[in-house]
Amino acid sequence: MKDYIPRPDLLAGRVILVTGASAGLGRAASLAYARHGATVALLARDETRLEAVYDEILAAGGSEPAMFPYDLAAADDRSLDTLAGTIAHHLKRLDGVLHSAHQFYSLTPLALQTLEQWQTLMRVNLIAPFALTRACLPLLQQSPDASVIFTGETHGHHPAAYWGGYAVAKSGLESLTRIWSDEIGAEANLRFNTLIPGPVATTLRARTHPGLDPASLPGPDALMPWYLYLMGEDSRALRGQVIECQA
Repeated sequence: MKDYIPRPDLLAGRVILVTGASAGLGRAASLAYARHGATVALLARDETRLEAVYDEILAAGGSEPAMFPYDLAAADDRSLDTLAGTIAHHLKRLDGVLHSAHQFYSLTPLALQTLEQWQTLMRVNLIAPFALTRACLPLLQQSPDASVIFTGETHGHHPAAYWGGYAVAKSGLESLTRIWSDEIGAEANLRFNTLIPGPVATTLRARTHPGLDPASLPGPDALMPWYLYLMGEDSRALRGQVIECQA
């Protein structure tokens, strides 16, 4: 998939919701989806950064995106249902969701991680992706070809010391992917997959590996063939999979 070459109109006419759209892989994916014809619904906590991505998409000639400043740590069923209703009212459809938002504290032993930290890690990294997808499910099921991509993590797939609650939450997305795929069925127009980016030059990687030269890692744009493939119709047969990127 790293050599996948999407056609320019791969996502034409589609509406794609991206969480964590203001930075890192979420920002890169938002720009890539817009370049390939999608109307992107941008969701993140930081409104100023969201506006910058909004402006980038317009400057590149993309369709006017929608902006949703929203803190997933404070999400509840009512506000998520309202969000889904707003998408339905203003954008009329939803053909995909990329869950790229995340919460991370630091690499520490389990003995030093607090209940409050774990509650936030689970809420943002696992519970919110489930609850947002559930709220958007009726819209997604109306699409002729819809894709939900959860963003996994290498240390959730291959558990390791010090990654703690972050890894546990991310590993839960893999089970969520398989359960939802099993419930939806192979013939549905909606599919679920988890994509594990691996080592990428992002601010998160700089925090977890501060001594590593960012130039030694691929940038977010190098992974976009994977993000485009899984969101577009060419991956229609790929369901319930956990996929590790190789840039």
